[in-house]
Amino acid sequence: MNLLDMVRDAGVVGAGGAGFPTYKKLDAEAEYILLNGAECEPLLRVDQQLMEIYPDEIIKGFEMAGRFVGARKALIGIKEKHREVISILKKRIQALEVSDFMDVRELKDVYPAGDEQVLVYDITGRIVPEAGIPLDVGCVVINSETALNIYYASQKVPVTETYITVAGDVPERLTLKVPVGTPIMDVLKQSGIEDFNEYAVVDGGPLMGSVLDHLQGYVTKTTKGFIVLNKQHTIIQRKSLPMDQTMRINKICTQCRLCTDMCPRYLLGHDMQPHKIMRVTNYQMDNLEEKKIASLCSQCNLCELFSCPIGIYPAHANLHMKQQLAESGMRYERKKTEYQVRENRTSRLVPSKRLIARLALTEFDKPAPMTEVEVTPTTVYIAKKQHVGAPAIPVVAVGDKVEAGQIIGKIPDNSLGATIHASISGTIIETDADFIAVRRD
Repeated sequence: MNLLDMVRDAGVVGAGGAGFPTYKKLDAEAEYILLNGAECEPLLRVDQQLMEIYPDEIIKGFEMAGRFVGARKALIGIKEKHREVISILKKRIQALEVSDFMDVRELKDVYPAGDEQVLVYDITGRIVPEAGIPLDVGCVVINSETALNIYYASQKVPVTETYITVAGDVPERLTLKVPVGTPIMDVLKQSGIEDFNEYAVVDGGPLMGSVLDHLQGYVTKTTKGFIVLNKQHTIIQRKSLPMDQTMRINKICTQCRLCTDMCPRYLLGHDMQPHKIMRVTNYQMDNLEEKKIASLCSQCNLCELFSCPIGIYPAHANLHMKQQLAESGMRYERKKTEYQVRENRTSRLVPSKRLIARLALTEFDKPAPMTEVEVTPTTVYIAKKQHVGAPAIPVVAVGDKVEAGQIIGKIPDNSLGATIHASISGTIIETDADFIAVRRD
């Protein structure tokens, strides 16, 4: 069994994004493999702590992945401010005798340093083409927790747990490991809050994350953080506005184009221009080409939560247009084959501290240390689809006894997907819904 088979059987997916199945990402040939340790979203602390606590396992998993795709170099991207973690990684790379293959590259403390395409440029100097992926320029990108899970997969240990930061307006900021399928409320209560009536929770980081409609959901393999804030906080207020209301507000756009001038993808030389999307949507223009550029948006939300001087919603306009394009089947077609970064890119990078201040999060920008807190849910609800691709097909039935780590859902034939496993030992009590539920015995 090769690494690809082990990673597929272990159900490894991208731990820091949409959950793209890692076996598919590694089924390629690349010149570089990059480890995304930037973790650029404010308040999240998982990746930096994993690299500090499990450097050997992450380095070994990263090396395995790099050797498998035939990379000539494996490069770890981490922000220069994490001096201690950088020192640990460099020492362990030397000790594990992989320094001829692997190196650490320091990144500026800016947002969004962890954007996949920004990372590729900052580390290799290569620009991913519009509507492209890193593999288009010879790169494969994985994050720290994914590398850790690749190592575990090589030891025949499947993905049954995930690491989560709980931060924000809470008494106890912490990072902890929990079983996949754990009720979200079980995690949130570790923060020291029992009554959440006055609070709202962002699933993910404060920029790209979304406000949870309710707190009765369950943790998936891709859950990285929960940001708890008072319902009156500006982040919650802005993220909670319905699309139709934001589109009405957007009609006051002055076309100052600051949203475009600060756009990370535009600064890489792409044609992403949010001010044009605002113009097209506000005036019902039929310029198809200007509509199509919305497909180039990474939804980093910098335009909306930092750049716009009058506080309107260009990211919502981009998302709205993306949805329209998807419904009509229209796709962006590249016009260029060569790209150059804009000459003023360096002066337009947004420092994380400045961004945090703009978002009114400075008082919450504190450590969220890894803890040994053990969360033991009575029942876990393991989503059949917590990854890009088709939902897993159950291979268990109600009443079956399962052990932690046992396969309970497989990839459908001839489909992209991910295997899922029981995260606790117990009895199957549900398989028909969007999840498979396991009750602890």
